[in-house]
Amino acid sequence: MTNLMILLAAVFLPLFPMSMLFNAIMAKISQPYLRMALFVIWPQIGLLILASSQIDIPEWIIIWAAATAMFYAFRLTVIRDVGLWTSFLATSTWALLWIFSASAMAEQAIYIALTMSIPLVVLTLLAHALVTRYGAAYAGLFGGLAQNMPRFAGVLVITVLAATATPGFPNFFMMIKASVLSTPLLMVMLGLTWLLWSWSAARFIQGMIVGTEPENKQPDISLQATWLYAVVLVVLALAGSFFIGGLL
Repeated sequence: MTNLMILLAAVFLPLFPMSMLFNAIMAKISQPYLRMALFVIWPQIGLLILASSQIDIPEWIIIWAAATAMFYAFRLTVIRDVGLWTSFLATSTWALLWIFSASAMAEQAIYIALTMSIPLVVLTLLAHALVTRYGAAYAGLFGGLAQNMPRFAGVLVITVLAATATPGFPNFFMMIKASVLSTPLLMVMLGLTWLLWSWSAARFIQGMIVGTEPENKQPDISLQATWLYAVVLVVLALAGSFFIGGLL
C-alpha cells in the first residue's frame, strides 16, 4: 500500500518517468484556463496524497526527486516554446516538493506549491497573448519584443525571473529552505538545478526580448493589464517573503 501511494504521489509531484504523463497532458491542452487550473491543482493533489497516507518518505525518493528536478532543468536549456518551457519548469520545481514533504515543513508545502504555481499561471497568460498576436509562442520565431511590446516584455522578463528562483521571489526562498534541509549531495544537486534554471531563463528571454524588431508589429498589452500583472508579482514576492522566507 505504501509503495502504491508513493507511486501515485509521484505522478502529481512528478518523478521521472511518471512525470511524462503530466507533460504529455499539457502538450495536448491548448486552452489557457485549463492549463492554468492544472498548474494550480496538480501538485496539490500529490501533497494531499502524501498528507493523507502519512508516508515516511525514504531518502532514495528525495535523491530521485532532486535528480528529476535537475534533469528537467537541463531539458529547459534547449526548449524555446513558451508552453513546453513552462510545463517542464513546473515538473522541475514541483519535484522538489518531496524535500519539504519529508521534513518538518510538510504543512507549509501547500503554500510553497501555490507560490510556485503563480508564475506558471502568469506565463500561461502571456503565452496565450503571444499566440493571439503572432499565432505562436516560440522564441525562435521572433525577437525584439522589447521594442515592439515594451510593457509585455517587462512583465515577461520579471515573471520568468520569478519562476526561476531570482532573489526576492518565493522560489528563491524555497531553494534556500530546501538547501538547509538537504544533505551535502542534495545541496550540490540543488545548486546545479538552480544554475540550469538561470541559464535556461537567460536563453529563453534573450530569444524573445532581444533582436530585430518584427515586421509584423502587434499591439502591446494595456496599461491596466500591466498594472494588474505588477500587483500579482508584488503580492507574490510579499507572500514568498512572509510564508517561506520568514522575513516579515
